[in-house]
Amino acid sequence: MSPRILIADDDPVQRRLLEAQVQRFGYVTETVDNGAAALARVKAQGQAQGQGHGHAPLDLLILDLAMPDIDGLGVLKTLRKEGYRVPAIVQTANGSIETVIAAMRAGAADFVVKPVGTERLQVSIKNALRADALEDEIRRMNRHAAGALSFKDLIAGSEAMERVIRLGERAAKSTIPILLEGESGVGKEVIARAIQGLSDRRGKPFITVNCGALPEPLVESILFGHEKGAFTGANERHVGKFVEANGGTLFLDEIGELPLETQVKLLRALQEGEVDPIGAKRPVKVDIRLISATNRNLIEQVKRGRFREDLYYRLNVFPIHVPALRARREDITELARTFATRFAAEEGKPLRGLTPETEALLCAYDWPGNVRQLENAVFRAVVLADGDELTVTEFPQIAAHVHGFDICVPPAPLPVALQPARETEFVPVELRDPHVLRLLDDEGEILPLERLEAEIIRFSLIHYRGQMSAMARKLGIGRSTLYRKLKEYGLQQGAEGDPLGLSDPMAGLLNRAGAAA
Repeated sequence: MSPRILIADDDPVQRRLLEAQVQRFGYVTETVDNGAAALARVKAQGQAQGQGHGHAPLDLLILDLAMPDIDGLGVLKTLRKEGYRVPAIVQTANGSIETVIAAMRAGAADFVVKPVGTERLQVSIKNALRADALEDEIRRMNRHAAGALSFKDLIAGSEAMERVIRLGERAAKSTIPILLEGESGVGKEVIARAIQGLSDRRGKPFITVNCGALPEPLVESILFGHEKGAFTGANERHVGKFVEANGGTLFLDEIGELPLETQVKLLRALQEGEVDPIGAKRPVKVDIRLISATNRNLIEQVKRGRFREDLYYRLNVFPIHVPALRARREDITELARTFATRFAAEEGKPLRGLTPETEALLCAYDWPGNVRQLENAVFRAVVLADGDELTVTEFPQIAAHVHGFDICVPPAPLPVALQPARETEFVPVELRDPHVLRLLDDEGEILPLERLEAEIIRFSLIHYRGQMSAMARKLGIGRSTLYRKLKEYGLQQGAEGDPLGLSDPMAGLLNRAGAAA
């Protein structure tokens, strides 16, 4: 889902022009003609979120400072005072230092002067969205560490996940045992943490046990504890996971992997509210909220005699099925953006997001490993990225499995560079290895610098997939110089502002390169 931007400007002509610009960047827009309407829209969004329906959430505001009744500064001050967290870019015809300082103190993320250039506006929007996403991720991590994660912190805009959230919110209000069902990697533990964050056990211990990773001889000791000297190697007392979770929540992941002998003791612990540590003289009372999870069909396990039927019915009181990522494709883009923001911060990379084609690729893939696979794929892409956006090039394994997105990456041979459309044509130099540049012509003579420069620029067009900012930065020249050389070497086609002649900044270039090959 593309970010939604609200534009507030009392000038109808400026408002329409700005709306057209923002829509060309690929964002969803809404417009209002005064500050009061902007405030009402933001407040309506907050009320709708509390009720679970209503207006789609806004990701960014673009405010004109000079508006009747409530101006842009008034909107910013009101939003800050009432606790609404929506990043805002302000624009005005007055670019004085005093005006800029006042806007920033009021909480603006950036300041632009009318008429704002297309590139300046796009960079400002990307930076504001990136900074807001990073702040959201930091707040989410803090709540996760404090045991206060809630369903509002989850990225779950799809209808399938809305049902999960509705069930989770109802279950959180009681102590009923919950069984989370779903494929591995769909986020069952995150759902469990959100349930605790909404319950009266918020902030209390949340203990996770992966039952499939427990050594069978130590399962009972790990879960229920043991006394010192209870068996060989028991050199000190161990309280066990049940006691660790006392007063909070115990999350038993992959519960279908528990041995049958342990299942008997688990059933007794749930029924009696107490555990028997190995070697203890008396049972220990525990007060826990149990949430179990499985990626198996437990009723089939019961039929095969691998899971106790009485324990199954004890656990399966309130089942919640968490859908696979391929069943909630609406969430993929936002998840990928969130992961990219976090990993870019961790890796110290100035990434602003993903290209539209990359988002289309990720949404087209089936993700058999679900959210965990997506997270790892984005992490790898961030490490590989050289530009300020993640492109299809950074997801070669994913692109190879999606029709229409297959790409060639080094060390595979690259396509022949574009033929220059000039009266004085250059002989194209084919780069069979990106680390080797041909210096001699067919007669054994040194190639002129002009031809070498043209070839380097052609190669960079393909390598950076038409991203002008990345090309100029890596080539060590200004953007104006790059545009001039593109025109000079016959690589500039199409209307002004679209140097490659592409509505998609990659497709035409690569198709032409492929045709030349």
